[in-house]
Amino acid sequence: MKTNVNGRKIHIVDTSLRDGSHAVSHQFTLEQTADIAEGLDQSGIDFVEISHGDGLSGSSQNYGWGLFSDEERLAAANKKISNAQLTVLLLPGIGTVEDLKMARENGANAVRVATHVTEADIGQQHIELAKELGMKAFGFLMMAHMAPAEKVVEHAKLFESYGADVAYIADSAGTMFPENAAEKIGAMADALSIPVGFHAHNNFGMGIANAVAAMQAGATYLDGSLRGLGAGAGNAQTEVLTAVLDKYGCDINADIYKVMDAAQNLVAPIMHRPQIIDTTALMLGYAGVYSSFLIHTKKAAERFNLEARDILLELGKRKMVGGQEDMIIDVAYELANK
Repeated sequence: MKTNVNGRKIHIVDTSLRDGSHAVSHQFTLEQTADIAEGLDQSGIDFVEISHGDGLSGSSQNYGWGLFSDEERLAAANKKISNAQLTVLLLPGIGTVEDLKMARENGANAVRVATHVTEADIGQQHIELAKELGMKAFGFLMMAHMAPAEKVVEHAKLFESYGADVAYIADSAGTMFPENAAEKIGAMADALSIPVGFHAHNNFGMGIANAVAAMQAGATYLDGSLRGLGAGAGNAQTEVLTAVLDKYGCDINADIYKVMDAAQNLVAPIMHRPQIIDTTALMLGYAGVYSSFLIHTKKAAERFNLEARDILLELGKRKMVGGQEDMIIDVAYELANK
């Protein structure tokens, strides 16, 4: 494990305007998008990720309708960003190569191509196109808790072979402990010639701890969101993450005070609910279920007069993954009619 971190350069990716979209039911206004993007840019955050919570073209009946299109939000943010890299998320099968071209035309210069942890191969054309378009390409392996370290490395290597600049794992269910994050990131760092990164969720209250463990094990790219705004119990809080990394002696571009101000003045006032570990969020981590299932599951529980945690436990038993939000209703219906 690479524990000597003093002076190590760490790049911070803020996902408030993408993962945070889940927490506001994808209702970011253009003004909010522009203001938060500007605040992050001025605070020295390296990458500002913007898209529907489920990536480009995620706005739909299945995943939740966005108030504005990805194109409109990217255009609004692009006018305010001068230092950070405007970044988008793309899930193959939801987003398309045409969506990626649109994002590039609207100022995006980095893309995170996100697949299930054992399905990196479906992202090849998107990684290759990103490089043709002159974009920085991240290979992003979701639900990383569902595969052993050797399988994670195998698919991270696929992303590397397609031309990815960075390989990521995401604790999409917020179910990892620090030793899990360290094991998988350490294995990737040892096996790959490209940088590695980690995306934390906080359903077990481990978001910052897991990010630190990943950093100590070799990750040089770390995700956060202001006030933890994100799916489930949210992400590692960007303002906390920057302060912790600074205390560790890491080399970061972010100005801690400016990041704190962006969280306090720009994000806190627009939050629909406190980003806490309530019963449903805790069960996401316990059951190992995709964090964006939280709001969908709460709605299904109300509709069928069930407890949300019972639905999530069943979804976990069935090993449901991102993109299977439609199964929440099916499972709730079955439980209600037992």
